[in-house]
Amino acid sequence: MTAQNDAVNHPKHYTSHPSGVECITVTEHMNFCVGNAIKYLWRAGLKGDALEDLEKARWYVEREIARVKAARTKGAT
Repeated sequence: MTAQNDAVNHPKHYTSHPSGVECITVTEHMNFCVGNAIKYLWRAGLKGDALEDLEKARWYVEREIARVKAARTKGAT
């Protein structure tokens, strides 16, 4: 089985980006929410409904915004 056909380690929707780079190579250097938002944007529509993927990305971005705002508020007191 080649890396391109490995449904566990390298599913097609992980390796189909035109750059040839897997999303995890980039997102493992980010925090969880930012990484997940990027993941959903990167793969939007490759596995299912693109709109659902974009909404999931937005959910993670909004959660990260809330975390950063809370940290600023906490730091200001």
